[in-house]
Amino acid sequence: MMLAHEAKSAAVVINAGARLGSAGPAPAVDMLRSAGLPISAVHQVLSGTELAGTLDRVVAEGHDLVVVGGGDGTVSFAAGRLAGTGIVLGVLPLGTANDLARTLEIPADLPGACAALAGGKVVDIDMGRVNGHPFLNVASVGLSVGVTETLSPRLKRYLGPVAYGVAAIRAYARHQPFRARLEFPDGDHETLELENLLQVAVGNGRHYGGGNAVSPTAGIDDHLLDVYAIPGAPLREHIRIARMLKNGSFVERDGVHHLTCQRVRLVTEPLMPVNLDGEIATATPADFTIERNAVHVVVPQESTSARFDG
Repeated sequence: MMLAHEAKSAAVVINAGARLGSAGPAPAVDMLRSAGLPISAVHQVLSGTELAGTLDRVVAEGHDLVVVGGGDGTVSFAAGRLAGTGIVLGVLPLGTANDLARTLEIPADLPGACAALAGGKVVDIDMGRVNGHPFLNVASVGLSVGVTETLSPRLKRYLGPVAYGVAAIRAYARHQPFRARLEFPDGDHETLELENLLQVAVGNGRHYGGGNAVSPTAGIDDHLLDVYAIPGAPLREHIRIARMLKNGSFVERDGVHHLTCQRVRLVTEPLMPVNLDGEIATATPADFTIERNAVHVVVPQESTSARFDG
């Protein structure tokens, strides 16, 4: 198993638009260099287009470690670019929710994350794709898209993770129920026809939405997608479900559908946008797949979130 400090060349890419990224790369770079990481390239980006070009450049330069600072959407996009290259991903949680860091047990503070990077171990994690777009935590339709659309940068900057709760209340008030069909190309489940839905989600990792759990058993190294569908219900039932989001036990409520698979096709009526780790990047109909051990990533030595399979 490779250790992070064995990297021969490291690049740092910071999304300055992330909630905690406005200070730029200098603080993180100083900490990482002090910890002994061989940083030979530093980039600051402000847009998705700039991020794509920068990642392509650092991949071509031949670094064996790329440290990405930003929110979950930034890190997932980077993981999609690094998947299959053999390059190791390092994560600096600079966003609002930082659910991937939570899943991987990476410290939420910058000094702690830098120390974990320098002294950490490399593991393999799975990556989900929907219509070809990568995601690491969760992809979903319904209420979560309304939450994402309501989460302005200003709201996230001033309220931090609390912004998710505020946005959820606002999105719930505007939500329109929808119909969905879940098809399973591998034949491991019968087709599900569902109506009057609040949300359908497909999870690859464990955490999403600022610390909620996909299910009690979900993991980013289990080579499975966790699928759940929450039906419309009286407000009091949704309040009960909301109280069970943190540990994922809501999937055991009557009326909530939950299953695991490696491939699923989601068809909705009406057609709906899909939220991938906080970014709206595609729409239904949506084909979901999982790529086993797709990304090498640094985690703290004591993390039990994933292992190295080679």
